[in-house]
Amino acid sequence: MGGQGTFFDPRLNDAAKFPIAAAAGFGDVRNKPDRISSKLAPLHLYQLSLAAPRPRQGSFRFAAAQRGKALFAGRAQCARCHVPPLFTEPGWNMHTPEEIGIDSFQADRSPDERYRTAPLKGLWTHTKGGFYHDGRFPTLRAVLDHYDAHFSLGLSAQEKADLAEYLKSI
Repeated sequence: MGGQGTFFDPRLNDAAKFPIAAAAGFGDVRNKPDRISSKLAPLHLYQLSLAAPRPRQGSFRFAAAQRGKALFAGRAQCARCHVPPLFTEPGWNMHTPEEIGIDSFQADRSPDERYRTAPLKGLWTHTKGGFYHDGRFPTLRAVLDHYDAHFSLGLSAQEKADLAEYLKSI
């Protein structure tokens, strides 16, 4: 991005996968003076300190959200990857396309060939344009239908509706 700092990611030196990055030496950039690196830790702490927006009052059905919360932590197995209170995976939150049951088109463009477990807090702010990195799922219900089928959960229509209400509430 043109910053004057230090950047090291040897995966970008793979000329077969990243020919432009490898040719330009983007995997190992060291500028002097480095005007960026000393600012990254405070910037990261600031980013982590930002609270997700809270849902507007009346924007979800409370009783349904409570039932959805129980499903989220239990039978629907959502909390396996979207661990409360972060609602993403602590640590390395990356998954292969096979693990989440989608194609690898976007993952193939990343150095790790994986997808990140998206944090779910404030998910209600992303209802336009679809869900996932490419908007492939137009609604929360479509996301829930996908995971229900992929993980053979056997959720009922009511359970999916309750899960959607819970997701809108966090």
